[in-house]
Amino acid sequence: MKTSGAGALLHMLSEAGVRYLFGNPGTTELPLVDAMVDDRRIEYILALQEVPVMAIADGYAQASRSLGVVNLHISCGLGNAMGMLYNAHREGTPLLVTAGQQDRRLAFEEPILGSDMVRVARPWTKWSAEVQCIQDLPSAIRRAMQTALAPPTGPVFLSLPMDLQSEVAELDLSLSPPLNTRVRPPIEALKQAAQLLAGAKNPAILVGSRTQEGDAVAELVAVADRLGAPVLSESGTTHGRLGFPPDHPLYSLGMPLWSPDVRERLHEFDAILVVGMDLLRQYVYHEPARALPEHIRVVHFDADQYQLGKNYPCDVGVLGDLKVGLAELDGLLQSTMSPEETARAKSRGEARAAAHHKIRDALRQEVESQKSARPMSPLTFMSTVARVIPDNVAVIEEAVTTTSTYLERLGALKNTSGYFGHRGWALGWGLGCAIGVQLAWPDRPVLALLGEGAAMYGIQGLWTAARYRIPATFVICNNSQYGILKAGALQMGLPAARSGRFVGMDLNEPEIDFVALAKSLGVEAARISEPDELAERLKESLAGDKPRLFDVPLQRGAPVALKYT
Repeated sequence: MKTSGAGALLHMLSEAGVRYLFGNPGTTELPLVDAMVDDRRIEYILALQEVPVMAIADGYAQASRSLGVVNLHISCGLGNAMGMLYNAHREGTPLLVTAGQQDRRLAFEEPILGSDMVRVARPWTKWSAEVQCIQDLPSAIRRAMQTALAPPTGPVFLSLPMDLQSEVAELDLSLSPPLNTRVRPPIEALKQAAQLLAGAKNPAILVGSRTQEGDAVAELVAVADRLGAPVLSESGTTHGRLGFPPDHPLYSLGMPLWSPDVRERLHEFDAILVVGMDLLRQYVYHEPARALPEHIRVVHFDADQYQLGKNYPCDVGVLGDLKVGLAELDGLLQSTMSPEETARAKSRGEARAAAHHKIRDALRQEVESQKSARPMSPLTFMSTVARVIPDNVAVIEEAVTTTSTYLERLGALKNTSGYFGHRGWALGWGLGCAIGVQLAWPDRPVLALLGEGAAMYGIQGLWTAARYRIPATFVICNNSQYGILKAGALQMGLPAARSGRFVGMDLNEPEIDFVALAKSLGVEAARISEPDELAERLKESLAGDKPRLFDVPLQRGAPVALKYT
């Protein structure tokens, strides 16, 4: 096919099923966006800055389980996007990130905006390259798409010189067929895992985000039921997706954040099955440094070989597709477990379910005790959200000191696919992520719970929601401070923090007027202080057909601690 470089890119992406290109253009991207004027197979989604561009693509790719495609401006645009690229790297989001490069004929002169973007992007991508020859472009696109989508998935980067985008050549634009990545784990490893777990007196399961992303939740539920084992999710600092139903009787909430607390929480168990999870990726150093008790035997199951035995040795490492492998593990457990072991598992499961029920009852009583306080407490706010969200809702959380996994702890999330939390912690991600999720799932309600500080890193995304009438609902959990930092300083025992004194952590004098800001970007907005009004407005918005923002004032003052358990 005879076409330009830009035309080749658009043709191959379209043939691969790509529907959107998310971007913010500059001079070096003009040949590509000019080609899109007459080629309407892919819709260009414009954002006003690179943080929302990348976050929208990230949310879209995670929800659709398909390739997200991004086009950034040269060097400075890539620089603006790097925080969101780090998030995608930590999440393993399949993104094809492209940026225009200066004309190859100018390269030796070190022109304005030119730089070695390949080296900049390489640490946070699976593959990074600059295409120097038009005949290599089809191979580069094929390689980029396959690399991004092959387990472990992740972002890739292509630098495209602007003259190459305009150059015309006869090119082979055929695509390779999609890979079937459901690779069965070795049967011997599965048999060893079944034997170890069947013989354990008190096993537990630690579940990570890749269980959801591997479409293996139902299979893990069957294994948990078979073992009568409590299921603990990743701690809040790495808890990106839901790998187990929060309303299941065996769901035992999340692991604590800090090493000593993790050791205490896990000490009772003699074996753990770790599924689709980084074991462990800690946040702040604490003594003892090793969070996993030494007596625990570990079965670690993942599609990402790098995670197996990376930080802690495992007694059995199982490498392969989670959905296929967990289904086979359940069958092996059924045939391996003796009648006594089966009875013991049933008894364990019943005891865990009763304990979980008591924990949830205590939390409901705590909700009741706080309901009259104004401004609302985080728990009052979250319990209000919990009573109105529909079963098929998608929730994006970037307000950790407010949300504190309350929706899971209250059993309010009725689906596992629709939860999106931070894994990289570059701020500004949540607002754009919600827009991308809504684009991927136009028939599902999407709710973004955002801290006021985090929202300001990507607030320009509201304009994109307004321009394309993307009906996500954005709620600002407004305590007028960087609450996560205050909680962290208190946890670390820092002297000024212990006396309630902080520098650079309060967002007041002046307090941000999110209602005026949202309206200036084309989004309907209101400030809401009462739970009942919030409930009514949320129900209306989640059933609506346009974006809305609600600014909700919450209790001020430093959070005492972050709770996940």
